[in-house]
Amino acid sequence: MNQEEVVKLTDKAVEQVRNIFQSEKREDNFGLRLGVIGGGCSGLSYNIDFDTMKEKDNVFEYDGFRLFIDLKSSIYLKGVVLDFKDGLNGKGFVFENPNATNTCGCGESFSV
Repeated sequence: MNQEEVVKLTDKAVEQVRNIFQSEKREDNFGLRLGVIGGGCSGLSYNIDFDTMKEKDNVFEYDGFRLFIDLKSSIYLKGVVLDFKDGLNGKGFVFENPNATNTCGCGESFSV
């Protein structure tokens, strides 16, 4: 699966992940994992963490780190943009999902 078909990371998100990754790196098969899990006030929640590669992951290479997305999550993350905001209204990773039909106020859960 082509990375552009699944998720896009903005330059700010890539820079932030790279900075964190350099301090967290453990193993050769270690990278950033994006996923979707059941739960949250809108039905599905985004999951972002550092993890090891699993057998059936989609793997995307970036300069300085790898991105892992499991097959099930790839369906829900198709077309999503991951950005990093560091303004006065808060700091952190933000998922922009054009497929979400409903999102919660905090932006951490959604439904399709």
